[in-house]
Amino acid sequence: MLSEGSSFLKGLLLGALFCLLLSLLGSISSEPQSNTEHGDDHHHHHIQAPSKEELQRMPEDLRMQLSQNVRVYCAIMVQPKILTFWAATKDTWSKHCDKAVFYTSESAKALEAVDLQEKDEWPKIRKALKHAFENAGDLRWFFLARATTFAIIENLKHLLLIKDSSQPFYMGNVVKAGELEYVEYDSGIVLSYETLRQLVEVFKDEERCPEHGRALWKLSEEKELALCLKYTGVYAENGEDSRGKGLFNKKSISALISESLAKNPSDVVDNCCPDLAVTFGGMSPNQMQVMMFGVYRLRPYGHIYHDSLIFMPPEGSDND
Repeated sequence: MLSEGSSFLKGLLLGALFCLLLSLLGSISSEPQSNTEHGDDHHHHHIQAPSKEELQRMPEDLRMQLSQNVRVYCAIMVQPKILTFWAATKDTWSKHCDKAVFYTSESAKALEAVDLQEKDEWPKIRKALKHAFENAGDLRWFFLARATTFAIIENLKHLLLIKDSSQPFYMGNVVKAGELEYVEYDSGIVLSYETLRQLVEVFKDEERCPEHGRALWKLSEEKELALCLKYTGVYAENGEDSRGKGLFNKKSISALISESLAKNPSDVVDNCCPDLAVTFGGMSPNQMQVMMFGVYRLRPYGHIYHDSLIFMPPEGSDND
């Protein structure tokens, strides 16, 4: 009888502890309540680039003014142990940013980068974004990317052309995990000035946006970013062309072509990627050089382009 009573008490104790744990998890939910000023009925989850027809309807002087106003600060995360990616990114697409700054976890003689002295990716990203905000000057758009991402900055500027950086925009390739929508890090993350300003403020609040993540479970840095932004009422927006095709890709161009070849062998190119794609992820240094040649240097002789915009390179830039 004593043994049975002891087992009963043990079971009762374990049950109470389990209920306590559930209560604790519920009170530290990974889904924070958003700012009531913005409300929970956020429906605008798609940011579309202006179509050719929309651009042609704009007065030419307005188009030129807008093209000169969209300027991008690129924050590129690198690792000192993989210098080939830093070298390839520095030599290719980053030259088209209005300002490109590399961020690293430790200093290296051959690496021109800001040493954040931080190993963990989420605290490192926080420090990089804070540094970018404090050193952006008059730049009002921010692009966060890994060194394995290839970005076509002119296409990003086209997407942002008629957007207002004083409004909270946080965009890229949006995916959903449970109730949380977030922008994939591997495909690049775009933040407006207002979004980054609010984010830097919420970084100061360890209760809502802890520097080393939630203690009971470890989330990826892209989810940590989305959770911190939800506290400010900023939600993830999917970047698309005027036909609704996603512009941010976490896969390389070769992987996307291979998939399209398997699924749509009769129309590989059209079903693979949009003409105004902004990013491709998982790129090797060699693939970046090939992309650079194809995007910026290769031109079919005699072909006349009909672009309505010209994005001038930053002063002193050696971009292509």
